[in-house]
Amino acid sequence: MDGLIMTGQLILGLSILVILHELGHFLTARAFGIKVEKFYLFFDAWGFKLFSFKYKDCEYGIGWLPLGGYVKIAGMIDESMDTEQLSGPPQPWEFRSKPAWQRLIVMLGGVTVNIFLGIFIFWMLIFTNGETVIPNDKLVGGISPGIVGKEVGLQAGDRILAINGKKVEYLNEVMSSKVLFGNTELTVERNGSTAYVKIPTNAIELISDYGMAEFIRPRTAMLAIDSVYGGAKLAGIQAGDSILSVNQIPVMYHDQLQQELQQFKGKPVEITVLREGKVLVMNPVIDKTGIMGIATPPLPPPMETIQYGFIQSLPIGAAKAWGSFTDNAKGLGKVFKGEVKANKAFTGPVGIARMFGSTVNWPWFWSLVGLLSMALALMNLLPIPALDGGHAVFLLVEIVKGKPLSDKFMERAQIVGFCILVALMVFILGNDIFKAVTDV
Repeated sequence: MDGLIMTGQLILGLSILVILHELGHFLTARAFGIKVEKFYLFFDAWGFKLFSFKYKDCEYGIGWLPLGGYVKIAGMIDESMDTEQLSGPPQPWEFRSKPAWQRLIVMLGGVTVNIFLGIFIFWMLIFTNGETVIPNDKLVGGISPGIVGKEVGLQAGDRILAINGKKVEYLNEVMSSKVLFGNTELTVERNGSTAYVKIPTNAIELISDYGMAEFIRPRTAMLAIDSVYGGAKLAGIQAGDSILSVNQIPVMYHDQLQQELQQFKGKPVEITVLREGKVLVMNPVIDKTGIMGIATPPLPPPMETIQYGFIQSLPIGAAKAWGSFTDNAKGLGKVFKGEVKANKAFTGPVGIARMFGSTVNWPWFWSLVGLLSMALALMNLLPIPALDGGHAVFLLVEIVKGKPLSDKFMERAQIVGFCILVALMVFILGNDIFKAVTDV
C-alpha cells in the first residue's frame, strides 16, 4: 500500500508538470498560428495509447509510457523524427514557416510555464503556511553535529554566529544551499572563544550519503526517561527518572549521554538519576553497541512560524523558487567540475517517489512539485538536441547567421540528442534502483 501511495503521488505530480509544460508550447504555437497535431501526456510509443480524442484538428491523449509527454508541432523536426511532411513546400501554418524569434518563443514556452508555476506554488505555500524557523539566539545549548557536521569540523555545543561574516538569525540559514555547496566559512562560538569552520566543496556529497539530519541539529536538553529496557531495567532505572551524570560526569544533552556511554561498551557504568526529589546511583551494564536501554524524548527546539500577507508572500516565494533553480544549476556545475559524483547528484523516479513518502501531506506534496517544476525548467534549458534548450541554441545560431540550419543537420542532431537522453535516463534509473536496493 505504501508503494501505491508513493507511486500515485509521483504520477500525479509529474502529470501536473508535464501537462502544464506542454501547454506552454501548445499555447505559444497556437498564438502564432502554428498547427499542433498532437498533445499527449506520456508517450504513445509504437502507436499504443490508453486514451485519445480529436478536437479541432489536434489529437489529445494519454500514452502508455509514463516518461513525460509531448506536443507534435507541424513542420518541426523533433524527437518523433517524422520528416515526411517536410518533403513538401513549407505551409503558412507550419513551424518552419514562422520567423526564428517566434519559433524561439514557442520553444521556451514550456520552460517559462514551469518557472511561473514554481513561483506560484511557493508563493501560495508561504501565504497559507508561513515560514517555520528556528531562532538562532534561542539555541542556548548550541548545535549537535551529526556524522557530516563532525567531518567538516563542527563540535557539540558550538553556537554558529555568522556565515561568511554575515550574522545568522535563524538556524535554517546554516542548513541552506549557500552553506552546503561549500567554500563557506562559519564563525562559531566554542567554549567561550571564537573559532572558524571551513565547509568543504564536497559537503553536499556527504549530505547525499548520510542525509541532512547528519549535518547539524539543535542541541536539546534531555527530558525524563520515557521507557526502560535491557541493562537499564535490570539495574533498577525507571521511567520518570532524570539522568544527572555518567561516572560522575554531568550530562544535560542527548549527545553528551551518547558520547559517554560509547566509552563503556560491554561494561558496567555508574549512572546518577533524580527520582521524586531523591538522587540515586545505579550501575547498568552497557551492551556491545553502546546502548544502556532507555528512551528519552528530546526537548523540541524553539520554533517560530512567521506569517505573511498575500502580497508580502510573493517576493519570498519567488526567491525560494529561483533559489532552487540556481541551486540545481550550481549542483550541475559541481558535477561537471568533478567536485560531486554524478551518482550522488541525480535522483530519478524511484528516488522522487520515496521523497513524496507513503502518506499524503499536501503542503509537502506541493513543495516537491514546486521544486520539480524548477528542476524541469533547468533540465529543459540544457543545450542538448531534442530538449527545448537544444532547439533554442539552434534558433539563436539561425538568428545570428541569418538562415536556418539544414534539415539533414537537424535530423542528425535530434538522433544524437535522443541517444544522450536515453543514456542519461538509463544511468539515472539504474542509479535509482541501486540506491533503493542498497538502502534496504
